[in-house]
Amino acid sequence: MELPAVAPLDADAMSAADARQGRLTKPPGSMGRLEALGTQLAGIAGVCPPPVPEPVAVAVFAGDHGVHAQGVTPWPQEVTVQMVANVCAGGAVVNALARQVGADVVVVDVGVAGDAPPHPCLTTARIARGTADLLTGPAMSLAQARQGVETGVAHAYRLVDAGYRLLVTGDLGLANTTPAAALVAALTGTDAPEVTGRGAGSDDAMLAHKVDVVRRAVARIGHDADPLVVLAEVGGFEHAALAGFLLGAAARRVPVVLDGVIAGSAALVAAALEPRCVAYLLAGHRSPEPGATVALRTLGLHPLLDLELRLGEGSGAVLAVPLVQAAARMLSDVATFESAQVSER
Repeated sequence: MELPAVAPLDADAMSAADARQGRLTKPPGSMGRLEALGTQLAGIAGVCPPPVPEPVAVAVFAGDHGVHAQGVTPWPQEVTVQMVANVCAGGAVVNALARQVGADVVVVDVGVAGDAPPHPCLTTARIARGTADLLTGPAMSLAQARQGVETGVAHAYRLVDAGYRLLVTGDLGLANTTPAAALVAALTGTDAPEVTGRGAGSDDAMLAHKVDVVRRAVARIGHDADPLVVLAEVGGFEHAALAGFLLGAAARRVPVVLDGVIAGSAALVAAALEPRCVAYLLAGHRSPEPGATVALRTLGLHPLLDLELRLGEGSGAVLAVPLVQAAARMLSDVATFESAQVSER
């Protein structure tokens, strides 16, 4: 598989942004992490001040999982296709929050077991009707894993070519926190209990079982396994597509706001395939799922929000969009001490 080429951030633009931050009419460092975010956006755009990243698109990748048969979630699998239809109809949480921030929502079916009604916002790029059971063997073939990554790259390109300048990750798929936990465990060397959470409402007994499933699945994977092999062994089609989506956005120099643990686990895959893509990623929020914190720590990303959100869909990442845009606007719109004729200390 030929990965898209990802360039480093523009060092000159970042130096100019840092210098400009020090000349704006505010005490140095007083805007905290928004200042570093503005500098990152300048490096991504290759210019200082960076343009406000808009318009915004949320890409919701949807898939089902064979591990659902192991009883790792209390919800029936048909909820996935029902929620795909709900998002397309505009009735999900992510739709409401996207309307609030002026973002568009698209849904990409990369592996849903059922068939949602056709809709203008729905793209069918189905690799299979759900993955195989990751507990009993590889969740997908290497060819399917490659196809998933390539699908994600293609959709990032499509959105950038359509004019979007800030992308947001979304996901749908019952039982998808189990493969996410397995990916985080395998790619970070962390024990299963430290990365496995309750997902969509598991009780104590179900959580203990889920931890055991993750532990047994990850035990099949060699310590130095190729990241694509790890993805095929324990990942999901939406994880594969999200990894490609991040790579494609980075190759086109467009920032991506990550949602929760599904996006975090996909980002670990993307980073293992092309480490330079991490510079283009923004952590929208910190999910209570333990694997999310491990993934962000490994990637060196600091979440913009920490609201104990655990829904998925891209909901937490959408809420961070105004902060991302504010970081760019601050660099362009705030007067400097010289232009405002304000005395410095």
